[in-house]
Parts: sequence; structure tokens; C-alpha cells
Amino acid sequence: MSTEQRKLRVGVLGCGPISQAAHFESCTKASNAELYAICDSADDLRERMAAMWAPKVACADYQAMLDDEKVDAVIIATTDAFHVQLALMALKAGKHVLCEKPLGITVEECEELVQAVNASGCVFQVAHMKRFDGGIQAAHDFITHDMGDLVAYKGWYCDNSHRYTVTDAVQPKMITSAAKRKPAVDPKSDLQRYYMLAHGSHLVDTASYLAGEITEVEARFIHRGGVHCWFMDVAFANGTLGHLDLSVGVRMDWHEGFQIYGENGSILGKTYNPWLFKSSDVDIFHENGAVWSRPLAADGHFYRRQVEAFASTILNNSPIAGTTVEEGLYIVKTMAAIGESVRTGRAVTVASTRGAV
Repeated sequence: MSTEQRKLRVGVLGCGPISQAAHFESCTKASNAELYAICDSADDLRERMAAMWAPKVACADYQAMLDDEKVDAVIIATTDAFHVQLALMALKAGKHVLCEKPLGITVEECEELVQAVNASGCVFQVAHMKRFDGGIQAAHDFITHDMGDLVAYKGWYCDNSHRYTVTDAVQPKMITSAAKRKPAVDPKSDLQRYYMLAHGSHLVDTASYLAGEITEVEARFIHRGGVHCWFMDVAFANGTLGHLDLSVGVRMDWHEGFQIYGENGSILGKTYNPWLFKSSDVDIFHENGAVWSRPLAADGHFYRRQVEAFASTILNNSPIAGTTVEEGLYIVKTMAAIGESVRTGRAVTVASTRGAV
């Protein structure tokens, strides 16, 4: 059987909310992948998900799933603190990895993981699914081929006070277990850090995908009226000026998007709550001809498209279409630099940043 015809056999580690809402369905719907195995140490949760999704194998022990020769790749869908440790185990077992974002929670552990990936020969992709939003991809294509020199990038990611009204309506009812494995420290015990890891990673990844590497940040932060808000002036390696806004709990609808100004045109992007599975509305102004265009991007299942791209990289030996492990490290370094800038009140160089986010 040719590699084009074979489906990638995927094992999903973690049966929590992100797997229930995204990864199980994506592996089931993907044209070139299959949900071969699931793994969770919570027996009640694993058995419920196995009954719903019918994988070939359901494991209580992660190493047992890694020892299964039929598992080609794993999706790591656990809490952030476990990502690096579990990814290292997968690489040691010779498995390709799609790891939920962020790559890790400290710069040092992510650097260790980059070295392990480079030594392994395995494909490693960070699950920043917004790179598979057709509207954002259209913006990237215009910037790459037609925009000429970039001048300025403004990006915002504003999670809102009504998000759970939306997600409760559109997501499946989440199944939980009292036996789930928890990190030593509750991630939500420090909401400032939790929101940066959970949401800031998306904001930084989209900015770097569209405008290039961020080299310096100067950030201000306020927590007032129930809203956590970061305003960040950023410098890009290509000389583009940038401003990023991360605000969590805004009293309005979900508010996410970007404005980009360039030599041969401009882009206005509006991105929706991801669980609506609606591609971004991206209006592109072409100076040549003075016309606007907007792609339909009808396929808004970013998570399924992410799995298909990951599988294509492995099966067809094609370049990684999503976020690479090196980019994942750089995103963690950028978030750590934002935290340092908030604490010190000064601009911080991303490349020299160390420590935790």
C-alpha cells in the first residue's frame, strides 16, 4: 500500500476537554489519519470515551501505548506542565508528536525538547490550530507573495465574559473524572500566568506566522474590573512595528483579529471564537487595482485540518505546515519576555530571555 493511501495511526493521550471537543473528532474525520488509540489513567473517563469513539486500543498506561508498534504518532492533550515530559517519552519511543500548545512552561525545558526532537528524526508539530484557519492562511499568502515590505502589525486576542455561554451551547457536554491526573500546582492558581500560556500563545503565534519573528517586547499589564489586560509594543526582526493586545474577560463579544499595513496593500482580519468553526473574515486591499478581496474559506474545522497536515508531513515526507518545535520554543521565550517586561518596566530582548512564563 502506498503512503498516499495509508492512514496515519494516531494515539491520543488525555481524554479531557480538548480531546473531547477537538482531537477525537479530528482524527475520526481526517482523510489521512485514524483514531487508533486513546490513553488516560482515569478508568471511568477512558472507558466512556472508548465507548463513544471506538478506537482500536484504549490504554491506562502511556508507556503501553508507546510500546504499541502500530501507533505511528501521538497527540499530547494534557495539562501544560506535562507536555515536555510526555513528549520526550514519545520521541524516545520513536513516535511522531503533535503537542498541544504551549510547548512548555519554561524556556529551559523547551530547549531540552528542541534538542531531543532534532536528535530523534521524528516529526514534531505544536498544535497552534489557527495556522489552519483559511482566512489567516490567505493573509499569510498575500504577505508572502504580494504585499512587499511590511510596515506595521496590530494584533488582538480578547477572550470575553460570555465565552462559556457560547461554548456550552456549541461544544459537546464535557465528561470529567475525579481520578484525572493533576499537576502539583493548580495552573489556575495564578490566573495571570495561566491566561498568558493559554491565550497569549495564540496571539504570539499568529503574529509570528504573519509578520515574522518578534525580537523585543515592552509590555504593560493591568488587572481591573475583572479583566486581565496586557498592551505590548513589539519589534519584529524584519523591522516591522507591532502592537499586541491580550485582554481576558472583556465585557463584549469575542474580539480577535489583526490589521496589517504594507507596501502594496493592507489586511483587516476578524477572527471568531474557535468553537464556532468559522474561518476568519479577512479583507485584503490590493493597491494594484484598488480592490478588496475576501476568501470564503468554507472549511472552518481547524483542528481536523491540523491533523491532516500533520499526517501529510509524515506520510508524504512534506514540510511541516504548522508550528515547528523551534517556533514553539520561540513563542515560550516571547511570553517569558512579556512577563519579565511587566515585572521590570523595561523593554526585553526575546533571545536572551530565560526562566518560566
